[in-house]
Amino acid sequence: MKRIAIDPITRLEGHGRIEIFLDEQGRVANAYLQVPELRGFERFCEGRPVEELPRIMPKICGVCPEAHHLASTKAVDAVYQVDPPPAAKKLRELFYSAHYVHSHTAHFFALAAPDFVVGPTAPPQERNILGVIGKVGLEAGKEVIKHRAYAQQIQETIGGTATHPVCGLPGGMSKALTEEERKEIEEKARSCVEFARFSIKVFNDVVLANKAYVDLILSDTYSMKSYYMGMVDARGKVNFYDGQIRVVDPSGKEALKFAPASYLEHMAEHVEPWTYLKFPFLKKVGWKGLVTGPESGVYRVAPLARLNVAEGMATPLAQAEYERFFKTLGGKPVHATLANHWARLVELLYAAERLLELSRDPEITDPNVRTVPTATPKEGVGVVEAPRGTLFHHYQTDERGLVRKVNLIVATGNNNAAMCISIKQAAQGFIQNGKAPSQGLLNLVEMAFRAYDPCLACATHSLPGRMPLEVVIRDASGREVQRLSQCLEE
Repeated sequence: MKRIAIDPITRLEGHGRIEIFLDEQGRVANAYLQVPELRGFERFCEGRPVEELPRIMPKICGVCPEAHHLASTKAVDAVYQVDPPPAAKKLRELFYSAHYVHSHTAHFFALAAPDFVVGPTAPPQERNILGVIGKVGLEAGKEVIKHRAYAQQIQETIGGTATHPVCGLPGGMSKALTEEERKEIEEKARSCVEFARFSIKVFNDVVLANKAYVDLILSDTYSMKSYYMGMVDARGKVNFYDGQIRVVDPSGKEALKFAPASYLEHMAEHVEPWTYLKFPFLKKVGWKGLVTGPESGVYRVAPLARLNVAEGMATPLAQAEYERFFKTLGGKPVHATLANHWARLVELLYAAERLLELSRDPEITDPNVRTVPTATPKEGVGVVEAPRGTLFHHYQTDERGLVRKVNLIVATGNNNAAMCISIKQAAQGFIQNGKAPSQGLLNLVEMAFRAYDPCLACATHSLPGRMPLEVVIRDASGREVQRLSQCLEE
């Protein structure tokens, strides 16, 4: 059986590779997304005071530390059974809205746009942020850099640092927002709204105006019928910071709706020996393997999933884009994996609008930003919608607040099974007749996982019974002499 390796895969956070196996007729028999790195944050958090975790957990990742910080802070709130004051909750959401602007901007322009603005089969040396700037113009590139910086500056103002925040405390926030800081954030938020509208225009002009790109997005190769999971507020609208977890089936019908703290009643995890990523699935349906459809417990999270499970967006401009999104793509639910990129821009607009709304809220500068805990610590769950999807932090402590057990189900972990299926579908669609695939065709395979915006360092927490290992021995010229492996199945 012939093997094709894409190693390393590109334009993502973390390290991974794709292994594609061809049968005797040269057709794709199987494909695997393999993640060879292990972080193990759950294990080395044990024994620490639980209030330290919101400062430790952001170190999992330099791309989504704000998501881990807030999920961890909410879990610690629950451990101490304390409800933060209204101003603290709004301040957290203000901070988190800025993070969404930063993260979605980075992914679309630096990681996704090269495939559409430059072209999916363009030479690899051109498929990067410089190639994008060359297409959209230097001034547009400056706007991208400026607004990522604005979002980072807002995060630093509230979070203490721009990348690994330290603002969340059990029961609230470490400091209040001053009026001077509020005014500065409001000014930047106004600019972020206009930038989000500009970003959608870029997508309209470059992607939606190109029939070949639209056909690619809507093609069967990138289509996957699955369950979808996301957080919604009391009105059923998308919410990144708080709400209930809603799951819809492949037809769009509600399958589950539950409080985040009860997640273990509805979700379980499967382990395979060839990857450090676990495979979460819906208990109600069960693990049926890497297959799709209503009889499979595989579900998806991330921007497309959030739009599919929600009744709409909570801000006016984003709501208009939400309606156009589904009208253009044929109604709810949308199963086109590459539509994640458009959904991400709808969310960028919502995050910018929400950032502006909160910056104008009279309560945002209230000095009462913490309720000091008094209860004996025990167990707590904290959930937020990370830019990449639903993120679960679950902590158990002793009566002194020392951590006994930690469980993380990370956004990319939630999408693990779906990414594997999407990669196999893309490989089967583009690699045929046993011919050596070009760089362009291999990039089309990579586009299947890139749509999920995976963060592999965040997601790798499973250690199977035997460690998957592969050793490749090469001679001085680089020629492979021998390949030794264990627990890597073809």
